[in-house]
Amino acid sequence: MTSTIISTDDAWPELSEVPTTRATAAPFDPPPELRTFQDAGPLHRVRLWNGDSAWLVTRHAEQRRLLADPRVSADIERPGFPHQTRLDPNRPRKGLSFISMDDPEHSRLRRMVTAPFMIKRMEAMRPAVQQIVDELIDELLAGPRPADLVDAFALPVPSLVICRLLGVPYEDHDFFQDNTKVVIKRDSSPEERSAATLRLHEYLYDLMGRKIADPADDLLSELAERRVRTGELTREEAADMARLLLIAGHETTANMIALGTLALLRHPDQLALLRESDDPDTVASAVEELLRYLNIAHSGRRRVATADIEIADTVIRAGEGLVLVNEIANRDPAVFPDPDRLDIRRTARQHVAFGFGVHQCLGQPLARMELQVVYGTLYRRIPTLHLAIDFDQVQFKHDGFVYGVYDLPITW
Repeated sequence: MTSTIISTDDAWPELSEVPTTRATAAPFDPPPELRTFQDAGPLHRVRLWNGDSAWLVTRHAEQRRLLADPRVSADIERPGFPHQTRLDPNRPRKGLSFISMDDPEHSRLRRMVTAPFMIKRMEAMRPAVQQIVDELIDELLAGPRPADLVDAFALPVPSLVICRLLGVPYEDHDFFQDNTKVVIKRDSSPEERSAATLRLHEYLYDLMGRKIADPADDLLSELAERRVRTGELTREEAADMARLLLIAGHETTANMIALGTLALLRHPDQLALLRESDDPDTVASAVEELLRYLNIAHSGRRRVATADIEIADTVIRAGEGLVLVNEIANRDPAVFPDPDRLDIRRTARQHVAFGFGVHQCLGQPLARMELQVVYGTLYRRIPTLHLAIDFDQVQFKHDGFVYGVYDLPITW
């Protein structure tokens, strides 16, 4: 997929497509067009895939300000919302998660699952995650070489963790991973995406029924108990929540594990710093820097203004769409000096990889903990880990809403 800056009579440049494609020679970096726009200013009118226009927000300060503004809506049903693809006109209402809602409905549903993702509870899971990581590395070392890091390690780690947390049977992982791939692939048709969403919804709706009848010590059982005991949550809402948590809980982290490993292999000085340190703060710093540097959520957060907003000498009118591309905000030189350099000693916690404001990622404590365990373990246990193919043979996910690699052949 390509993007082209279009000359118009308007003072604002426009894009033919958002998101744009990363340069083949620099697959870890944002598309060159985004840097051009950022250098020119924080807000630009762009043309979307369907001919509609929206505001492209390129700088860190303006993105954070708008994401925290209550006049900015995440409701995908609002007129003017800048959709990423064509929607299925016959799509059912089911499948609309709370991340696509505004307060008070957003906060009502979100608070139902906030407690299980609090930092203290995630830290209590760290020993179990460490065991999962060590066992998978044991299997990797005992298996054939070369191996696919995605299939053998990067995908199983977060899948096993989120299944344990939610109470989803891991033996069903092929089903939910296959359907997730359809949902997040940009080239899927709206009808294919709706069908995959519905399959996941029906699976989790049935699973919620089993949790109601026979609860266990897991998050879905907690949701089931809330529904039965208090009526705070419908079974439909619980299934939608579970689908969101299941998809986000394995797909994003899996891509960060594989893509982060590849980035470190391409920056051996940074890999050596991480591998040779037993300081937890160094590992935590590396996680934040890799989140900033890589930006796997590379299609931009989409919003629409509900009232006129004056920002950066510009007035965004009510009903106008916003595309806030975190990958270029996280390369803003006003916040991150020498932003295109990977430096795990950098203080990068202010990145917007998890968003900002009321809709910032609910699962970020879990993702951080998992990545800390993985990055702090894998390279020390396999110090000679390296690519089994040439770098230019790596297949990147330019066609997905989540960026990463399809596979990563490695050896040691």
